[in-house]
Amino acid sequence: MLMDKLKLSFSALIFAAGIVGSYMLSDLPMVVRVLCVLVGFALSFGMLSLTVKGQDLIQFGREAIVETKKVVWPTRKETAQTTGIVVVFVLVMALVLWGIDGVLGSLIRMILGVEG
Repeated sequence: MLMDKLKLSFSALIFAAGIVGSYMLSDLPMVVRVLCVLVGFALSFGMLSLTVKGQDLIQFGREAIVETKKVVWPTRKETAQTTGIVVVFVLVMALVLWGIDGVLGSLIRMILGVEG
């Protein structure tokens, strides 16, 4: 347990060092700075994978990928039909709200005695 905490702390320090290194190397080309962050991330992830929490995170990622593969995506036709229904509904609601706004505006002007 203590070793896991030390590894997690060291992993965070490695990641932070990659980011700090990127800022400190601001006079070098962007490619070097990005590589600095990526190397820090890779080393940090490698250290993280040696902990129980890191292994749980990796297992969670694998399970998420498996579940994503089970998703049944709509066909192009279903997507177009659903989009059409949403667009029509939005237009109808816009007209209804425009009408309600006009009626309420007229009522308020009538109550206040203001010419519109």
